[in-house]
Amino acid sequence: PELSRKLFRLIKSTNNLISHHEAAGKERVSIATQLSEWGEQTGDDGVSDISDKVGVILSEIGEVEEAYAHNLDEARGVLKAIRNTEKSVQPSRDNKDKIADEIQKLKFKEPSSTRLVVLENELVRAEAENLVAEAQLSNVTREKLKEAYETEFAAVIERAEKQIMLAKHGRRLLALLDDSPVTPGDGRPAYNQGSQARQILDDAEDDLKAWQP
Repeated sequence: PELSRKLFRLIKSTNNLISHHEAAGKERVSIATQLSEWGEQTGDDGVSDISDKVGVILSEIGEVEEAYAHNLDEARGVLKAIRNTEKSVQPSRDNKDKIADEIQKLKFKEPSSTRLVVLENELVRAEAENLVAEAQLSNVTREKLKEAYETEFAAVIERAEKQIMLAKHGRRLLALLDDSPVTPGDGRPAYNQGSQARQILDDAEDDLKAWQP
């Protein structure tokens, strides 16, 4: 049926979305490693330390993205309950329609047939069974629709709040790097912000641990 097909497409499209977020998270972690490796090769102590620690922040952002993908998958799993219930209701719909069609054909071909009474009784039973199935579908649809998107919106909020938190700590790290221009031949002041940078990473870790919905 069209309704089930549409839900099937929705669930499949959500799976594609999840794959993209997973890939983005993994790519972010890979980029973080590349940034750290590049910074180490520059021969600049400040750039090396800050790029390494910014890489840690970016890696954490990537892991938040992967966790978001996992939570989206949970929400998708809840939608499957609606799809499965729809599938289980379909046979009772088909049975009711089939009996109704038989009655119509028989009324046209043999209006006085004694089988009509039997079929009409069967139709009453089929309609009663279908009524129960449709009520169950209605209940499951409402319950699971809310549950699925409550899960998704909670995941969106968690991802956003954690990534904002991490981005702010990333900015704190960048503020430690002196980018004042130096004139040719002049040396740059020694980088001595290593302990502050380490503290910022500790702060970021503490904030992630303390985060609550």
